[in-house]
Formats: sequence, C-alpha cells, structure tokens
Amino acid sequence: MTQTVQQTITAFLEAGPFAVVGASVDRSKYGNKVLRCYQQHGREVFPINARADEVEGLKAYPSLAVLPVPVKAISVITPPAITEQVVRDAAAAGVTHIWMQPGAESNAAIREAAAAGMTVIAGGPCLLVVLGYHE
Repeated sequence: MTQTVQQTITAFLEAGPFAVVGASVDRSKYGNKVLRCYQQHGREVFPINARADEVEGLKAYPSLAVLPVPVKAISVITPPAITEQVVRDAAAAGVTHIWMQPGAESNAAIREAAAAGMTVIAGGPCLLVVLGYHE
C-alpha cells in the first residue's frame, strides 16, 4: 500500500525530534527559515552545520553522527550533490524519514534514500508551507 503525500508528511511530523541538514546562520536562507519554522511550532530540532557553533540560539552539530539524541526525521536544504552524501550519513545514523526541500533533491538521492528504507518527501511541498512559517 502506497501512502499519499499527506500521510507521508503526517508520519514525518510525528517522527521527531528533527534535524535540519544545511541549517544556515543567514536568516534570508531556507536553511535558516526551515529551522525557525520548527522552532515556531515548538518542535525539538537540531541544526546541522559544519561551520557554525550555533544557529538561532541552538548548538549546531557538524553531522548527524554526533547528535546527542537519535533523530528519525530530517529536513535537507543542501545542493543535490551534497544531498546524496547526506542520504548516506542519514542511513548510517538510523534516520527513517527524509524531507528533501525543493531544490535539494536529486533522482540519485531519492533512489538511495528509498533503497535504504527511508520514507522520502521530495519534489513536492515545502515544510514552510505545510507547517506555516512566519517572519
């Protein structure tokens, strides 16, 4: 039985805590807005950024592998070639749900995530629209 996009999104949002891979310190970037969206909705979220100590008041982590708690659901805001490596890191970290935000996805990353048994959201809605984001 295949899930609808809405069922897949609901399962993703129930799978927290969350990580944002590609979290940015630049408030104009989607990697920052997605992180703030989780915060606006009271979700436990961890920023993944190898070059920052902190993003939006939260300790930033250089990779999924070093998070203090297991994370089952991640939002990815990285260039498609990077997303392909993120999928491998996510599989190694036990991630079960991956939301490739528009522009982050590649066919190879989607195939690899599905082959690893992850539930994939890609080529569709943005988390900012689904949850409701405000500046």
